[in-house]
Amino acid sequence: MFSKETYIQRRKVLKERMGSGLLLFLGNNFTGMNYLDNAYHFRQDSTFLYYFASDYEGLAAVIDVDNDKEIIFGDELTIDSIVWTGVQPTIKEKSERVGIEETRPFAEFAAYVKNAQAKGQEIHFLPPYRGEHQVWLQELLGINPAEQEAKASLKFIKAVIAQRNYKSEEEIAQIEEAVNVSVDMHCAAMRAVRPGTTEAEIVAVVQAEAQKHNFGLSFPIIATINGQTLHNHAYGTAPLKEGQMLLLDSGCENAMHYAGDLTTTMPVGTHFTEQQRTVCNILRRAHLTAVNNLRPGIEYREVHKLVLTEIAKGMIDLGLMKGDPVEATVQGATCMFMPHGLGHMMGLDVHDMENLGEVNVGYEDGRTKSPLFGWKSLRLAKALEPGFVFTVEPGIYFIPDLIDKWRAEKQFTDFICYDKLDAWKNFGGMRGEEDYLVFEGGARRLGKYKPMSPEEIEEVRNS
Repeated sequence: MFSKETYIQRRKVLKERMGSGLLLFLGNNFTGMNYLDNAYHFRQDSTFLYYFASDYEGLAAVIDVDNDKEIIFGDELTIDSIVWTGVQPTIKEKSERVGIEETRPFAEFAAYVKNAQAKGQEIHFLPPYRGEHQVWLQELLGINPAEQEAKASLKFIKAVIAQRNYKSEEEIAQIEEAVNVSVDMHCAAMRAVRPGTTEAEIVAVVQAEAQKHNFGLSFPIIATINGQTLHNHAYGTAPLKEGQMLLLDSGCENAMHYAGDLTTTMPVGTHFTEQQRTVCNILRRAHLTAVNNLRPGIEYREVHKLVLTEIAKGMIDLGLMKGDPVEATVQGATCMFMPHGLGHMMGLDVHDMENLGEVNVGYEDGRTKSPLFGWKSLRLAKALEPGFVFTVEPGIYFIPDLIDKWRAEKQFTDFICYDKLDAWKNFGGMRGEEDYLVFEGGARRLGKYKPMSPEEIEEVRNS
C-alpha cells in the first residue's frame, strides 16, 4: 500500500474532474468454482484498489462529490468467519489507512444510493464486467444488465483513465518489481525446456518462480509449441521434441497487483534451426524498430505500421511476399503474418483498464478502430505521453487456416506469394515482448533485461 496521502490526492483529483454527482465503486467478492466455499482466487477490482487500496472482499464505496463525502461500506468479521480466516483489521482501520474517516455497514450502501437517486443526484458508475455487479446495479438503479454498459458514465470512465494512464514513480517501482520476477519466470523456462519435457511441466516451473515471491499471475500462462495460436491456454502432456519451439507468454502480479507481461520463443533443443533463426532475427529487427521509435508524441499506430513494414521486408527477403512493403502494410496484407496489435497499456491490469473500453483507453477522442483484419486488433493507437506504460510485442506467425482462406479468396495476391507458403505451414509462430515506459526524454525498458536475440536465448537455454 502506498502512503495515505497518495490515495487522498487521487480521490481529490477525481472529485475535481467530476465536479458533481455520486460516484459508485463496487468491490469484488469471492466467486465459487463449483460451490460457494470452494472459490476462485480473489482479485479486487483495480479501480477500487487505485482509490481505496482495500484488498478485501465484501466492500463498496462512494465518493459523494456534491456532499463532500467519501464512505466505505462493509461488515466486520463475525466469530464464525474469524475461526476460518483469523483476525483481520477492522473496516475502520483499513479505511483510515487511506484517509477515509467514514465507514458504514454494507446494508446501508443500497439505501445511500437510492436516497441520492430519489433526490435527483446524478449517479455515476463504471461498466460492469462481472455478473454479480450487473445484478447489483440492477437492484440499485433499476437498469437492465443489457443496458448497463451503454449507460455507464462516460465522464467517470474518462476521469479514471485520465489518472490511471499516467504512472507515478511509486507505481513504476511496483511495475518494475513485477517485471523483474517475470523475467525470472522466463529464464527459468529457458533453462527447463528440453526434449522430453512437456508444456505442462514448463508451466509448473514458470508458476513456481512467481510463487517463490508470493506473487500471483497477471494472466493465465500461455506455453505452447503451437505459437500460431495466439492465446493457447491448453497445455499438452506429450513430450516436446527436438526441432520444436516453445512460445511462452507470461507475467506475474506483485503484492500490490501491478503487472508484468513478457513473451519469449525458445528452442526445445539446444539451438534454433536455421529457418527458425532466420525468422527470429526478422522478429528481433521488428522489435528494435519499435523500440528505437518510442518517444513522446509518436502515435502507437505509427509504430505498429513501422513494425509491420519491417516484417514485410523480412517476408520479401524470404520470398513469401512481394511488392512495396509499406503499401502491403497499409492495405493489410502483412497482417497475414502478424494479425494482432503491437501492444497494450499495462499497470494494475495486465491490459490496463480495458474493462473501461479498449477505444476509451487506447484511442484519441473521436478516433475509432480500423475495420481491417489485424489492424482492428490494435489496442493502443494514440500518441504516447510521459507516464504511459505499455507492451511492445511483435510476432510472426504462419497460420494454416488463414493462409488457406486468403488464398481461396484471392486476397492480396499482389503482395503474398501463396505458392511458397505451403512449405511454412508447420512452422508455428514466434513472439517477443518487453514492457516500456515513456518519459519526457524518450522511453526505457522496464525491469531487468530478458534475453531476446537467438544467441541470447540459446545461451540461457544451455546454461
